Amino acid sequence: MVTGFTLTRLGFDALPGWEEDDPRPLFPALADCLRHIRTVKPYRTGALGLESQDLLPALEASETAPHSTPAEARAFFQSHFVPFAIRPDDRPDGFVTAFYEPEVEVAASPDETWRYPFYRRPDDLVDLDDTNRPEGMDRSYAFGLRCPDGTVAAYADRRAIDEGHLDGRGLEIAWAKSKADVFFAHVQGAARLLYPDGSMRRITYAAKAGHPFSPIGKLLLDRGEIEPEKISMQAIRAWLAANPDRADEVYWHNRSYIFFRESDLADPDLGPIAAAKVPLVPGRSLAVDRLIHTFGFPFFIHAPELVHLDEGRAFSRLMLALDTGTAIVGPARGDIFTGWGPEAGEKAGTVRNRAFFHILVPRQAAERFG
Repeated sequence: MVTGFTLTRLGFDALPGWEEDDPRPLFPALADCLRHIRTVKPYRTGALGLESQDLLPALEASETAPHSTPAEARAFFQSHFVPFAIRPDDRPDGFVTAFYEPEVEVAASPDETWRYPFYRRPDDLVDLDDTNRPEGMDRSYAFGLRCPDGTVAAYADRRAIDEGHLDGRGLEIAWAKSKADVFFAHVQGAARLLYPDGSMRRITYAAKAGHPFSPIGKLLLDRGEIEPEKISMQAIRAWLAANPDRADEVYWHNRSYIFFRESDLADPDLGPIAAAKVPLVPGRSLAVDRLIHTFGFPFFIHAPELVHLDEGRAFSRLMLALDTGTAIVGPARGDIFTGWGPEAGEKAGTVRNRAFFHILVPRQAAERFG
């Protein structure tokens, strides 16, 4: 039994902005999810109890459903799903932020300008679960250090790695000019690397050092360095640039450290591969708490005060749960993928809004929820 929130069955006419939404961009992602479930494996079931098997009939129907117009696309979802409002017990609404895929200028080898590396996963980093996690280590640690004697310990944190823990091991993918560029690529979990010869490569999340994520924005707020009404990714970057002698101490407050894998950018019009193992769709992909929710399910998000993503209109969109993140915790907490590059970063960096969450449950599964 999941506690901490309630689900309330609604009609589509109760979703603010539903009739104006155009969910056609979701259909390729539905096909990608179906392909993954069929040919790889079902997604892990969240505590809510919705399974990939519940989703299959709708995904299969989407293969042939007409969706050449917004009305046809909405009709498909209305035929196969029932909306449920997600209401946390302690507040009437939820909360959304946003993320994007940065573009970072890099070089293939270091010098005095190109000094800050992106690292591949080290070979002594091991996945942890309840069978091998050392006694006393917090269960949030999903990775650890495999010691030479076969025991497991906590891995080096951000400060130790910045100070040279991985030097000489040949793990560097590329070097950036700015530590801030590397740090915020860690926060986003992916990046497009732009080389001096004009070529572009993609890096995506491979693993993390294991330590919990500690937002540096909150640290700067708590210290009074940035006013609450002005907090944004842009404001944080500006503070770091203006305070170089204090920046490392702030970076190191977030002990979490991300390792990447390289991939070709075969189609620059596709987003990075998400935790759901399918490409993210700009403006239509949502990172959710995967301990509660199951990938592939549609969510309708209404954020009345979030207006800069839709040319002054309140954000009201159907999205797919395709990703997750350390900071995305709770039943009505989401992270909106805005795309890639500087413009997407400008959009993502200022999203911190209350939002109303509605999950679309396949009709045959809806009876389990009332």
